[in-house]
Amino acid sequence: MSNIRESIKHYFSSTHTLLYSYLISLPLLLLYEVLIFLAQPDSEQVVRISVDVWIKTLFSYIGKDVLSITLILVALVGMFVLYRERKKLSSLKMSYFFTMLIEASFYAFFLALLINTTVSGLLQIIQTSPIESLTTLQQLALSLGAGLYEELFFRVILVSALLFIFKKTFAKQSIAFASAILLAALIFSLAHYLGALGDPFTLGSFLFRFLFGLALNAIYLWRGFGMAAWTHAIYDLMVIVY
Repeated sequence: MSNIRESIKHYFSSTHTLLYSYLISLPLLLLYEVLIFLAQPDSEQVVRISVDVWIKTLFSYIGKDVLSITLILVALVGMFVLYRERKKLSSLKMSYFFTMLIEASFYAFFLALLINTTVSGLLQIIQTSPIESLTTLQQLALSLGAGLYEELFFRVILVSALLFIFKKTFAKQSIAFASAILLAALIFSLAHYLGALGDPFTLGSFLFRFLFGLALNAIYLWRGFGMAAWTHAIYDLMVIVY
């Protein structure tokens, strides 16, 4: 029994690291870009995740080939992560990645069931989204992209920035964490109603995304970026499939 507890403890401590988060996130980036290309190879106006568009717009000031710039930046980040985590490379377990996907699937299913039940108990959720007009391949691509880019922006950047600010604002750490998590979830929910593919605003969808954002914030702080990204992506894939 103690061996099982030690194995579980080792799994959680090992996978909550930059190394595992970076490596498990790479397939999301590659699959997203491949599916985007396959879904719209000749399109002049390529449909992408809003956060991806924001990032690539910034990269366009550096050069025209924004995809190459993105991949170079990802490679540089990878070199930094591998160097920083070099002592952990020898203990890297490939089986953990499969376990992480199962864990993320559990979170996605559990959160979908719990939050849908909670919100639908309060409000009737009836909504359509502009994304439904896209092809299935485009929707699959955007689902993977949402997991990667939205978690990168709303969790890694936004939550971390808010935590940095609120830790200097509030004396109690608990208040700082609560404020950062709540505000980031609010911004995450509101962002889904912006842009050409933004959803029509309904109270039900807003509450769902706010609660989902809270859960993803908690997963990010507890389990890291990689787990939050795959939980988000798998949830979106579940919506398309079911």
